[in-house]
This record gives sequence, structure tokens and C-alpha cells, in this order.
Amino acid sequence: MALNIKRPNGTEDVLPKDVYKWHTVEKIARETAESFGFGELRFPTFENTELFLRSVGETTDVVQKEMYTVKAKETEFTLRPEGTACAIRAMLQNGLLNEALPQRIYYIISCFRHERPQAGRLREFHQFGVEMAGSAAPTADAEVILLAKTLLERLGLKNIKLLINSIGCPTCRAKYHEALKAYFEPHIDELCDTCKERLVKNPMRLLDCKSPICKEIGKDAPVITDYLCEDCSDHFAKLQKYLTGFGIEYTVDPRIVRGLDYYTKTVFEFVTTEIGAQGTVCGGGRYDGLIQQLSGQPTPALGFGMGIERLLLVMDKQGCDYLTPKKCDIYFATMGDAALEKAMQLTKDLRELGYCAEYDLMGRGIKPQMKYANKINAAFTVVIGDNELESGRVKLKEMSKGEETELALDDKFIGNFDSIYIDKMFEQFDEASTVKAFGQIAGQQ
Repeated sequence: MALNIKRPNGTEDVLPKDVYKWHTVEKIARETAESFGFGELRFPTFENTELFLRSVGETTDVVQKEMYTVKAKETEFTLRPEGTACAIRAMLQNGLLNEALPQRIYYIISCFRHERPQAGRLREFHQFGVEMAGSAAPTADAEVILLAKTLLERLGLKNIKLLINSIGCPTCRAKYHEALKAYFEPHIDELCDTCKERLVKNPMRLLDCKSPICKEIGKDAPVITDYLCEDCSDHFAKLQKYLTGFGIEYTVDPRIVRGLDYYTKTVFEFVTTEIGAQGTVCGGGRYDGLIQQLSGQPTPALGFGMGIERLLLVMDKQGCDYLTPKKCDIYFATMGDAALEKAMQLTKDLRELGYCAEYDLMGRGIKPQMKYANKINAAFTVVIGDNELESGRVKLKEMSKGEETELALDDKFIGNFDSIYIDKMFEQFDEASTVKAFGQIAGQQ
């Protein structure tokens, strides 16, 4: 009996016809990060489980419910559920924090969490993330938020709202936790089981509960901004001043908290209402205690993560432009062995110039070959048979217009095609599209 094997639930295949969308996001993300002075960091797909227990926090949903953990003999590994802890571990282990500060890195990774799959939320998902280590100044917070906003704008996204908050430092947060406990304890019998546990271990997490009952109870809970110490309050006020100076609109939302324990002071989200409940396309903030928690010297740090699947959902919804997918530049339809060998040599030479060139690999007749050329949207076709080989002349056909140009089938064929191709491409640029077209060409170089 044949096996009917399908991909695991909560994962997706990206087909060749769609991958150009991913290439667009990844390319623009890389170029934007590098324009802000960030360099790419790559790290393993799995880490020692202890890294996430110490950084993400044992009381978080990620650690308690969502991690994929594997035991190999005496060693326990976990597929990364997020990127920040991995990036900080790599920076520490490789001595990056001993170099000039601030250290600025970015990454494009896959992450793994055992969650209920839905639109915009998968068990294997992909993130673009940045981390900056070394600066405690609110200017660094503004810089990282500006990077995120710049990227969203370069991707063409619209109607994306920035929400910011400060969740304070351990000193002022301790007072806030006491206030939350005093508020929620009279309602303890009404809380869900998870929130009953959170009330003891991490009461701020109650504000992040999805239960309608817990949400209703918490709607009048104390807000963290009323409990900020002088230093945290000053930091938050300066951040707002710098965002205004950058011309970035924002809303202070004191209900923004974090499901990961390492966050301090600034937290922020870029959100949209256009993809349903999973409307956060970027989330980040400051985590000044994480590096010390992972056995490094006390070093302030901050960053953000963007879910690529969610970005693509919004881009498709809003009709954003993508980089043009690469298609076949020239297809050689052949008749006979000698013609096929000539086509093989020509495609090799054209590919060395960067062209996408193809010839028949299926032993088709000439008509099926031309149908195939249409299906792959070949820009030009050339038919080569015994007559063309004997005369040393072929006809180059521009498929979109049906126009034909006769060319010599000699050592000048490649150079002549190159000139014609460039001329034909520039003919497509009318005055209205010239600026956009040149911008796209520059982006693809």
C-alpha cells in the first residue's frame, strides 16, 4: 500500500511560484538593516534547553507548553522558539560584546512553537529579527523602532499602527506586581487556572490572558505607567520625544506586556486590523538584564522580531508590490540531435552572462516545445533545426509581441542577443513607470 505522507500540521510548503514574495521581504529586510549598520548573524536551529529556561522564563507559556524538546542520550536540546536568546548566546560565546559597542546584528530564521495553527500562526514560522547590545539610551530605542518602521514602509505596508509602553525595571515592577495582586486576588475564584498560577509567579501576565472572563476582570486593573520609577519614567518620556522628532506617530498602550520574562522598560508593537486576531506584525522592546542573566557582564540591549508569514499576509491583503520573479529569458526549441547540441552550448554561454536560458529536456516535438515556452513565460524563443544550421541564420521571436529578428547563428549570437534584450527591456519603460522601473532594477542589483 502506498504511503500518503503529508507535511506536519502547522507547517507550510513555499512553492517556486510563490518564493519570490519571500525573496522580496528577505532582500528588503537585509538591505534596510544594513543601512542602519546591522550585520547578519547565523546560529543553530537548536540550543541547549537551559538557554530558554533561563532567558525566556520557566513560567511562560513558551517554556511550559510550546517548546519542542529532544533528548539525545544525556543531552537535552530544544528547537529555538524565538531568536533573541540564541542571538545573545552567540554574541557572548563569540566575544562580540568585547568589541566596539553597540553591537548590532540581524537574522532571518525559522522558529518552532507547539501552538494551535491558524492564519498567521504556525508551528514552524519565520522571523526577521534585530538585536542591539551596549546602549541604555532611549535614542537606541528610537533607532530600533525607526528601523522597524522604515522596513514596513519599504515593503509598502499601510495603516500599520505603532503602540508603545514601558513595563519598567525590576524595582518599579515589583511595586506594580503588588498592586496587581491586590486587584486580582478578590477575583481569584473567577480566574482561569492559568491565571491563578500567574497571579503567584508573574501577575503582569494576567493582562495578556485571552480568556474573555479574565479580560473583563482585568479591564480596570492598575497600569504600569502609574508605577514607573523616576529613571524609567524619564527614559519613556525621552523615547516619546525622539519618536516625535522622527515624525513617527504612536499610541501609548499601558496594556502591552510581554509573554517572555526578559523584557524591561520599552516594549512596542506594530499592529494592523487587516489579518484578524493575529494583527501584530512586529513586536520588540528592551531587555537590559538578559545578558547578565546568561552569565555576561551587565549590558543593556533591545531588539524586535517580525513574523514573515504575517508580513506576507498583510502585503497580499493590501496589494503590495513584489520584486518581479525571474522568468525564462530565452528558450531554444530544437529539431534533431545536432540542433539540440547547438542549443545546449548556447544556453551554457548565456547562463554565464546571467540569463535564464532553457532547451528541451523531454524529447518533445516542435509544437509541444513552443507550448512549453508559453507556459514558462519565456521572453524570447529561437527555433533551431537542420535548415537553420545549414543557413547559419535563426529567428529570435519576442513572445509578447510576436516580433521576429533574424540573427546569425555564429560566435556573435550571444552579444547580439544581449544588445537586443537590453533594448527591448528599456522599450517597456514609459515615462510614467521610468522612476519605478529604475528603482526596481537598483534593488535587484
